[in-house]
Order: sequence, then structure tokens, then C-alpha cells
Amino acid sequence: MSLFDGIMKNIGGAPDDVANLAAKLGIDPDMAEKAIAALAHSHQMEGDTVEGAAAKTGLPMGTLNQIVEAIGGEGSLMEFANLLDRDGDGNPLDDIAGMASGLFGKK
Repeated sequence: MSLFDGIMKNIGGAPDDVANLAAKLGIDPDMAEKAIAALAHSHQMEGDTVEGAAAKTGLPMGTLNQIVEAIGGEGSLMEFANLLDRDGDGNPLDDIAGMASGLFGKK
């Protein structure tokens, strides 16, 4: 189970896991995780959340809007951002990369 799966199980109305969300949208589960991370990061930045995530992931804005809706709206993105940004620098992507490398025994 991924970190995102654990968060999604605690958000009412969200799909049970990333794989389920990805299947509904017709995208790869890894891309769904990257999209959620990019949305969470972009939500904390100036400008439009979905546009920022689209620029980072290359996913269409329509797909990203579907992800936002599926995980409980823009309010849920802050929950993801707060849980993922362990070092508090405003960028959860570096923390996710660190978690992933820790899973594989690399630091």
C-alpha cells in the first residue's frame, strides 16, 4: 500500500486506493501518484492548481480535474500537501523522492 492509499482511505468519498483511481481514469498508477503529488505541490503555489500540475506532469487538465474531484476537491489537496511535505519547504516532491529511495535502501 502506498502512502497515497493510506491518505485516500481517510478521505470520505475518495477511491480506496491509487490503483482504483488510476483504473477509473485510464492512466498508470505511477502517473496517478505523480499527479496527486504535483496537484498537492501546485495547490500551495501562486496560480491555478490544475494548470501548475499539468505543466509538471504533462497530463491533460481534464484528467487532473477528475483527480481533484475524485480525492475530495481542492480542500483535500492541502491534506495531501501537509502529510507529504515532511521538511516543511513547501515542496512535497523532494520528500516523496526521499521516501521512495528509502524504500529501496538508498539515501
